[in-house]
Amino acid sequence: MPHHRIAPNVSDTSNQLAAALAALRTELELPGDFPHDALAEAKQAVASHALPPLDLEHIPFVTIDPATSTDLDQALHIERDGAGYKVFYAITDVPSFVSPGGALDDETRHRGQTFYLPDGRIPLHPEVISEHAGSLLAGQRCGAFVWEFTLDAAAEAQSALVRRASVRSRAKLNYRDVQAEIDAGTAAPVLQLLKEVGLKRVELERRRGGASLNMPEQEIAPLPAGGYRIVAAPSLPVEDWNAQISLMTGMAAAELMLDGKVGILRTMPSPDERSLLHFKRQTAALGKPWNNGGGGISYGEYLRTLDPTDPKQLAILHSAGLLFRGAGYTPFDGEVPKDVLQSAIGAPYAHATAPLRRLIDRFVLVICEALSNGSAIPAWAREALPALPAIMAASDQLAGRLERLALDTVEAALLVSHVGEEFDAVVISGSKPNGTKPNGGNGNGNGRPSGVVQIAEPAVTARCEGEMESGTKVRVRLLGADINTRKISLELIA
Repeated sequence: MPHHRIAPNVSDTSNQLAAALAALRTELELPGDFPHDALAEAKQAVASHALPPLDLEHIPFVTIDPATSTDLDQALHIERDGAGYKVFYAITDVPSFVSPGGALDDETRHRGQTFYLPDGRIPLHPEVISEHAGSLLAGQRCGAFVWEFTLDAAAEAQSALVRRASVRSRAKLNYRDVQAEIDAGTAAPVLQLLKEVGLKRVELERRRGGASLNMPEQEIAPLPAGGYRIVAAPSLPVEDWNAQISLMTGMAAAELMLDGKVGILRTMPSPDERSLLHFKRQTAALGKPWNNGGGGISYGEYLRTLDPTDPKQLAILHSAGLLFRGAGYTPFDGEVPKDVLQSAIGAPYAHATAPLRRLIDRFVLVICEALSNGSAIPAWAREALPALPAIMAASDQLAGRLERLALDTVEAALLVSHVGEEFDAVVISGSKPNGTKPNGGNGNGNGRPSGVVQIAEPAVTARCEGEMESGTKVRVRLLGADINTRKISLELIA
């Protein structure tokens, strides 16, 4: 799903949306303020924090994130190394702020991750850590797990080392400005190399059958006459290049742990034939067919051809995320598991690059640093491995439910002032009068035919009553939209 956020200075009609989003926190029993003892522990950890003895502050790291981000997990530096490259990737040292078995450790295990809503976020760690002492802010001396990669001319990793060190980022950059500088040819050498390495890593991803799902960010902006509209911002190429460095690090972390026969992987089975067949039929119905057989392109290559500004292709992107299911965490200690693949990446993979926002990364980083340097793995990290899958599964389930309900709430808000109006739409999945399910469609449960449509503007997906065929363009009328119940009622008119 794309990330949704509300633009500032929204008109008074936003009050109901704000109240509905606030109610989600209560409905889903989301974490609130940090308990006093956990917050006190975080403040004490910051006050007494000591940097690692290894000093790598001479490396001119930079961070590249959305412009408003303040919880900065990663910083990078790239330089040429003969025909290849040296990549330094610093990941903030969150474990140095969290005492194993303490109040803050308990609270972060309860949360599991940072939760995102259109009107804000619920952080995994107190802001004194996540947005200040533990964030790789420009000019600030920080502790970090520094990954050092040697890449060949094709950007394939030849070696990887991770050490704890003191670092200092030189600049806080944002995606939009960096992309503009790269396009204009005025970007700093490190950014030019990011493009060079990123494109080569994309090619390596293509060769191994991996797939990146780059969903557009969507901002909910007010209309002068009241109501809202969605402003979609497709992801920029630099976001993909930057993500490739993170993916490379996660793959290296998995390799380290597999070689050491201890750790925890992010695994995902390949999609089954039934799911693949359904997806192929849906892409054909939506006018952008994918066929990975008979010389056709791979799944990952196909996704890169999609234009998220086209309603039909945006609908395909939404469906693509459902093709890979069954993601989970696989811990091991002493024996390598049978199934180690993360099928969307096309390689073994571990979460290791976002410890401020995801609990499991804290344990992976500590294990990898110990394995990389031949030292003993801390007992607290090793002992936590069996419990981590259940913690993360519960957290992921809650985050998924939050995302779905928040999206339903926002979509209702987008349409609430348009009741009675007609819209152009594309049928994502249609149904016959008897309720059968061609191309993934289904009835509405009351015996009448219905389908799922993607409205072109605003970009809303909703169920609509009526007999319709998948992939066709239709005209629908909005009968009702209720922000509090998150219900949208549509009828087919043509």
